[in-house]
Amino acid sequence: MKEKLYLDRCSIGGWASKIGPEVLSDVLSNLPSVEDKNLIVGFDKSDDAAVYKLTDEIAMIQTLDFFTPMVDDPYIFGQIAAANSLSDVYAMGGTPKTAMNIVCFPEKMDINILGEVLRGGAEKVVEAGAVLSGGHSIHDPEIKYGLSVTGIAHPDKILKNHGCQNGDILICTKKLGTGIVTTASKVGLASENALNSSIKNMTTLNKYAGEILIKYPVTACTDITGFGFLGHAYEMASNSNKTLIFEKDFIPFIEEAKGYAQDFLITTGGQKNRNFVGNNVDFQNVPLWLQEILFDPQTSGGLLFSIPAQYVGDIMKEFSLANVDAVIIGSVVEKEKKFIIVR
Repeated sequence: MKEKLYLDRCSIGGWASKIGPEVLSDVLSNLPSVEDKNLIVGFDKSDDAAVYKLTDEIAMIQTLDFFTPMVDDPYIFGQIAAANSLSDVYAMGGTPKTAMNIVCFPEKMDINILGEVLRGGAEKVVEAGAVLSGGHSIHDPEIKYGLSVTGIAHPDKILKNHGCQNGDILICTKKLGTGIVTTASKVGLASENALNSSIKNMTTLNKYAGEILIKYPVTACTDITGFGFLGHAYEMASNSNKTLIFEKDFIPFIEEAKGYAQDFLITTGGQKNRNFVGNNVDFQNVPLWLQEILFDPQTSGGLLFSIPAQYVGDIMKEFSLANVDAVIIGSVVEKEKKFIIVR
């Protein structure tokens, strides 16, 4: 029987290892900007990917993501990292076409571990219908893996993280709490059921939700990753100059994450997210454990999008038929004192 390979997990794994939004915002504000009429989406709106118009019919979507392990199994880590990297293309309304591996690997680590990581990633690229076309690798004390992904979409059908309109309904796919669950797992306190639920969440491609989204007049969309649910919701709200109202009883989360959050098995990334966006959120009788889940950095999280109310019934039926987890969680209103209300 083949010996199972295990990764040494880093102190901060997955999207919890992302540089905090406050620091990143300050750095990006000092970068020079170049005007180009064909650049549809750049870094000015903190969107999920860059979009460049090639022709009147084709826009190129480019994104890059990589991070350290948040699970012990190298094959599953490869799947999660690849699904996360591919997600940004779906969040922009596109179709992935090519992907390239990004690898940092310790010189003295068993090379078979890298093989398993790459196998997991390659399988997700195939599932996405894209082509793995190359990559780059370097030696590094800690293992890191991800993809550079190129996709395409029609220039007039790009989804952006702004554009919410009054009366829009807010829908979220996938459950929250993966960062909290994997944190509990690191110290041996996560149940097998919780960890399996988290892994299923993180390895599921947003392809299936994305293919349904592009059939409808979605007004804004983003994927929920390192800045947590509220961090990405804040970007949507502030870039749209609207207030997003979320109903606390409708928030989807991995069941066991509640108990782990109550035991303060939370990430430093979540606290950075709270520090960055907390002043823009009006919590109305929301328990602390749920606040922590809402700030929790997600790895390969779901899509959060706004859509006119008249299309909600049809899109939810399509999600159900496609076995896509999707929940109506709120609505969009005219800008109030805070950009986000959770009640």
